[in-house]
Amino acid sequence: MSLTLSPGARLRSAVCAAEVVVIRAQGELDLRCGGAPMVGKDESARTDAGPTPPYDTGSLVGKRYVHDGLGVELLCTKSGPGSLAIGEQPLELKSAKPLPSSD
Repeated sequence: MSLTLSPGARLRSAVCAAEVVVIRAQGELDLRCGGAPMVGKDESARTDAGPTPPYDTGSLVGKRYVHDGLGVELLCTKSGPGSLAIGEQPLELKSAKPLPSSD
């Protein structure tokens, strides 16, 4: 199932408590959490199946997740046991930019 993503869209996992806000994305993508397609924040497609391995490593609140090849960036607004992916490709935790040296 593909979702049409645009900046500001709020989504939640169908299998755990994780929620995200889209920071950067364009077009239709198969965004998943815990191995299941994500749904709109207000949709009621919630199941209690729980995340499936290997998509059960968790999402952390306040962290940004990216897929550089597709130009996708998500901000996790509620943590959960499911990990984020596009199709079967896991999203990576965005690392902080190094500060310039103060020499």
